[in-house]
Amino acid sequence: MAQNAPSKPTACLALADGTLFYGHGFGATGQTVAELCFNTAMTGYQEIMTDPSYAGQIVTFTFPHIGNVGVNPEDDETGDPVAEGMVVKWDPTEPSNWRSAEELKDWLARRGRIAIGGVDTRRLTRAIRQQGAPHVALAHDPEGNFDIQALVTAARGFAGLEGMDLAKDVTCAQSYRWDEMRWAWPDGYQPQKAPVHKVVALDYGAKRNILRCLASAGCDVTVLPATATAAEVLAHNPDGVFLSNGPGDPAATGEYAVPMIKEILNTTNLPVFGICLGHQMLALALGGQTVKMNHGHHGANHPVKDMETGKVEITSMNHGFAVDAQSLPDGVVETHRSLFDGSNCGIRMTDRPVYSVQYHPEASPGPQDSFYLFERFASAMAQRKAQVNAS
Repeated sequence: MAQNAPSKPTACLALADGTLFYGHGFGATGQTVAELCFNTAMTGYQEIMTDPSYAGQIVTFTFPHIGNVGVNPEDDETGDPVAEGMVVKWDPTEPSNWRSAEELKDWLARRGRIAIGGVDTRRLTRAIRQQGAPHVALAHDPEGNFDIQALVTAARGFAGLEGMDLAKDVTCAQSYRWDEMRWAWPDGYQPQKAPVHKVVALDYGAKRNILRCLASAGCDVTVLPATATAAEVLAHNPDGVFLSNGPGDPAATGEYAVPMIKEILNTTNLPVFGICLGHQMLALALGGQTVKMNHGHHGANHPVKDMETGKVEITSMNHGFAVDAQSLPDGVVETHRSLFDGSNCGIRMTDRPVYSVQYHPEASPGPQDSFYLFERFASAMAQRKAQVNAS
């Protein structure tokens, strides 16, 4: 059943079950198909739209004030928006922020991303929670001409994210070095001039702020493409290996990533740290399994319990697949768990400095409760080097 449409809608969101949402289009014109998710963060829409983990998805923002602080080049998490489009309650207003360099609608148009405003996002979010993340088609036509049947057919024809390896689409084309640290007042981003640990980061869709957190923890970071082999990783003589976030089905990306991680684990005693898709890659390499979630976790207000200390952290999350904690083998323990639904949010090996978390400790956007994980990684590398030097 269609939502009551305005007299002259310029955008239409069509769900695969035939439900229609009309609204006001902004950003680029045209049509796109994707999986629809919702994000509950109250800030950081630019970082969300440029997070490579959102490849293949359109984001519904539950917070209504989207666009009111504009956009700026410093807040991009990658070179271009990766999310296919955005759905918002209210049309973006003129930005009011000293860091704003451009209006959201102009930025989206220039970057080729479609958006729709004036949508009942509460109703849409309820539908996603109850029915699971739907396949949708989003169209923006300033003239308001829509072929509804074609849009519904396009939504139904979307293949979905299960079985889809999207890391290859968003990874870097070649290796590069990273030395930029986290933003700090009043100097902004500054380079790391005295790194003490060499880290190889596997780019499955890495966010820039993760790399900044590594640099701020004293790391000299070399980023390699998702398809890098263990030999290519070890050729850099790293003190530690980092597995980044990314989009798509972990089982599909695992076809090439898991053998590489297994070889690293079997031939070295290097500290390994994974985030999001990197967490899922590590779990698969250790013998665990992953499952598709009903609607995933997307937001900056997710409570996670540290099962070993009892501490509760408020975290940022962005994932539609999860590690099945029941599938973890002996020697691997669950370290963190979601207090929303009990799903797994962290693992570690019991006898080696190898661990990962499902959530995003770098925030951007979100709370800063979990920055300590980067310091833990640095400490593990320091301890290993001390043991090697002592022997």
